[in-house]
Amino acid sequence: MSSSSTKPPMRDALVAAAFRLFLERGYEQTTVDDIVTLAGVGRRSFFRYFPSKEDVVFPDHERCLADMTAFLAASGEEHEPVRRVCDAARLVLRMYAENPTFSVQRYRLTKKVPGLRAYELSVVWRYERALAEYLRERFAGRRDGTLQADVIAAAVVAAHNNALRSWLRSDGQGDASAAVDHALGYVQSAFGVAPVPPPARDEQPDDVVVVVSRRGAPLWRVVQEIEATLQHG
Repeated sequence: MSSSSTKPPMRDALVAAAFRLFLERGYEQTTVDDIVTLAGVGRRSFFRYFPSKEDVVFPDHERCLADMTAFLAASGEEHEPVRRVCDAARLVLRMYAENPTFSVQRYRLTKKVPGLRAYELSVVWRYERALAEYLRERFAGRRDGTLQADVIAAAVVAAHNNALRSWLRSDGQGDASAAVDHALGYVQSAFGVAPVPPPARDEQPDDVVVVVSRRGAPLWRVVQEIEATLQHG
């Protein structure tokens, strides 16, 4: 096998070089020129993949946001909206869990650099906006539908991030999916629609009585007709 075929793709090589330098020198002390020199490529190659140095810290968020948007766009009326946005949030978790070591390194770096923290918050806001836009469309006919959509989207993001940060603080140990499922369970129990269980076999469904009465008939006559119907049911 030739050596060229064993090289990582240029995008991955840039990310690897950047984080090696960030860990050795610090984020602020590392320049784009330093990164491209270590990766063995030119500046134009760097900016072909990443608009700025901040973007190399979050290389997969654009793809994840696109996946989330497509996932929500493929939703149908059969999907319960709150459960659907919770499932969409799990796509973000999957991205982090694909590479725990990198995710933990990024978490530590972001904590140290205020500019990266601000960048991360802007990314989180974009996820929240995607969830809210989907819910606004589904809740369009509801009273306070927009308010409900915004509150639920914010709750989903808060629950997801709470579990995700706990997992990152533990250096990526433990079951991240179980932690996120537990957190999102609070959102679904608070805002979701629980499925209606079927009646037990030994229970009969309640009777429904429909009575047609002449307009203007006295109430006692209507009650009398209902009683007669029930007696003969």
